[in-house]
Formats: sequence, structure tokens, C-alpha cells
Amino acid sequence: MIREAQLFEKKENLNVVCYLCHHRCRIAPSRRGICGVRENRDGTLYSLVYGRVIAENVDPIEKKPLFHLFPASRSYSIATMGCNFKCDFCQNFSISQLPRETGEIMGRFVSPELIVERALSSDSKTIAYTYTEPTIFFEYAIDIARLAKRKGIKNVFVTNGYMTEETLEAMSGLVDAANVDLKSFREDFYRKYCGAHLGPVLTSLKKMKDLGIWVEVTTLVIPGLNDDMEELREIARFVYSLGPETPWHISRFHPQYRMTDRIPTPADVIFQAREAGLDTGLKYVYVGNLPAGEGENTYCPNCKRLLIGRRGFSVWRYDLEGNRCPACRYIVEGIF
Repeated sequence: MIREAQLFEKKENLNVVCYLCHHRCRIAPSRRGICGVRENRDGTLYSLVYGRVIAENVDPIEKKPLFHLFPASRSYSIATMGCNFKCDFCQNFSISQLPRETGEIMGRFVSPELIVERALSSDSKTIAYTYTEPTIFFEYAIDIARLAKRKGIKNVFVTNGYMTEETLEAMSGLVDAANVDLKSFREDFYRKYCGAHLGPVLTSLKKMKDLGIWVEVTTLVIPGLNDDMEELREIARFVYSLGPETPWHISRFHPQYRMTDRIPTPADVIFQAREAGLDTGLKYVYVGNLPAGEGENTYCPNCKRLLIGRRGFSVWRYDLEGNRCPACRYIVEGIF
């Protein structure tokens, strides 16, 4: 199903400019944007993926990963095809990159109403727009989000953070939380390995915080590319600038897609990065993609009591009273 897009301008000679994301593609008639799923038809921009679901699952919220949003709850998770990045290490490349590489778009139609019904019937507290980049199916996501809010379900973007300020303003009040990939703190990394730029991601993170969206940040640490400890400290300092309560997830890389020539990230690098984040002053720094022990747990920043114990995507201990530490009454930041 196609749907006229939002957030574009008509230009001369039937051209259009899409300002959904920071690529701000200028698209000629019969052509598509960088994402491969927004097409100019006779001077009007259309989304080619409205309602065309390619992935649909009930996931633990910890899988997003979001550790400070209804821990141990379910999240109804959906995606369409397409992405505005071309990451060489993408774990979902078979659905994110195909429209760009071949023009092919697959998926079955599922109405926004049915997505919300399924979320309710699965006892999910949230709907997560995830697996691929949700910005590129914005019209569909926002229609679902409006319905979900009326039913008391919160909405989550798992995103590369490349949306424009106009898009973020349109999300305001509808999207409650986001996990944003901060893939590196180097412009050349973003240009070479993602086909994008660093600056807009940093701007989006700041804007999300200003809009009151609960933000958690994830960095996938790749050997030889972004595993320099000074760069990881720079990321930690930036996350701290968003607020020391901002959770930072540091994930281990595993070889995939066009990056099978690199080894998995040594575990000690991940744990060193975690220590660097804690030394920076961040209250919550988590380890992902490996058996992490205490690196998966949430501790009270004040009295250091174990509040939430995790193993993989499972929660084995939950010791909060509302959002307070039962020992010292510290208010743990997040949505509980």
C-alpha cells in the first residue's frame, strides 16, 4: 500500500525535497530517496511501505535495549523494509538494505488498528518501531502511535537518530522513549561505514531530551574502527552532557553482512568502556551481546543496592518500590 508522504516540499519541474531525515533528498520524478522506500510520482512524494510489515514480534523490552522503561515488560515490535543508512555491519541487512540495493519491497499489509489490537492482546506495555529504521516508515508509525496512546500504550523508536528537527517535532507527544545508536564519535566513521554524518545524530539526541522523550544510547564497539578508549570516553562525556541519568549500552560486535573480516570485540574492551562511562559520572552503564554479570544490572546510584538483576533479556530480580530504591528512597530515573 502506498500513502502520500508527510514532510516534503514540491519544487520546480516536478522535483520534491524530502525533509524526513537529514539527507534531505532532492528526488526527481520516478525516483526514490536514499532510503529506497519514498518515491516521487509526478511531483508528489509517496511512502511505499505504509502498512507493509516485514517483521512483527512480541519482544522483551530489554531486547531494544531499553532498561529503564517498564523492565520485564513486553514490547510489540514491528518494522517495514528500508533504511536511510547503509551500515556495513547491519544485523538486519536482509530487510533494511534490499530496497536500496534491488528496489524490491516486501511485506504484508497490517492496519494501524490491528497492530494496536495485537499489542493489547499480547499484554504489551509498549509498541516498538524497530529492526529497521523507523524514521523511514514515519507515516505508518505515527498513525499507530496516535491510536496506541489512546489505549494507554507507550511508543518506542529504536533509531539511528538521523531524523530532522521537523520530524522530531511531529513525534513530540506521541513517542515516549527512544534507544538511539551513537555508532561512533568520528565523522569519517559515519561517512565511510554508514553513508551519513555524525552531527545530525548528536543534534537529534539533544532535541529528544529537550522534548521530554526518555532516551537511552547504544554504541556497538567494533575492533579497529571505534574501539579506541579515548573515543569511547568522548562518547561517554557526550552522553553525560545529555544528563548523567541517560543509560549508555555498550554492545559487543559480531561479524556480519559486509564486515565478516573482523573478530568479535574482546570482552575486556567492553568492560573497560563500561568503567570509562562510570568514571565519567554516568549513573547507568550497561553491557550487551555477551554474558555480562553485573554489567547487565541496575544498581542504585546512591547506595549501590542491586535493584534490577538481568540475565540476557530476562529479569531475575526486581526490587523497586514504584521508581524508588527501597533502601535509601533514591528516585531511579526512567519510566516505571
